[in-house]
Parts: sequence; C-alpha cells; structure tokens
Amino acid sequence: MSYDLMVFQKNAAPLKKKEFLEWYENQTEWSEDHSYDDPANASDDLRNWYVEMQAFFPDLNGPDTGDDAVNSNETDYSIGRNVIYAAFNWSQAETAFQKTIELAAKHNVGLVVVYNV
Repeated sequence: MSYDLMVFQKNAAPLKKKEFLEWYENQTEWSEDHSYDDPANASDDLRNWYVEMQAFFPDLNGPDTGDDAVNSNETDYSIGRNVIYAAFNWSQAETAFQKTIELAAKHNVGLVVVYNV
C-alpha cells in the first residue's frame, strides 16, 4: 500500500469541486501521448517541484533513478503535462506530506491527497 499525493498546475484545473473531480479523473486515465516517467513533459512549475522533491524522495522509475540500492524514500512518480502523481512508501507518509506542502507552496502548484484504501 502506498501513500499517494498529486500536485497539479493550478491554472489548468477547474475551481469548482464537481468539475475538478471530473478533471482529476481525466488526468488519471493517463491518456496523454507521452511517457509518464519523464519530467520534461511537465509544466515548468511542476518540473521545478519534481526536481526538488526527488532530492528527498528519489524517483523509482524515471530518468533520475538512482543506483540499485533499496531506499525507503523511493517514490513512484507519474508525470503528466499538468499533474504529477506521487506514490510514497506508507512509512514516509508524514514526511512526504510535509515536504509536498512546502514545495507545492514554493513552486505555486496545487495539491490533492489521494486516499487509496
């Protein structure tokens, strides 16, 4: 089980709850015509968030993947044009949430907590 958060480009997302939830569902269908492990596909704000975030929570699969050593902070990032979905180890939930909030504010991106039960 993972602890999942999603950051998003604020100006790409609807403001009203119903429309936002529909937009979120559409984003998480992963239907864009590119790989979802390359930060080059994301907006500048999201890419800047990712660069700083993966310094604390290294990318498990993308081009910035580290060595083969097991790291409890490794995170699975799915990177779209207007969203980055991050699946953290559950043991890192509190730390991941705090760092995500901090860096989301710094880089002016929105944040959604995703509950996977």
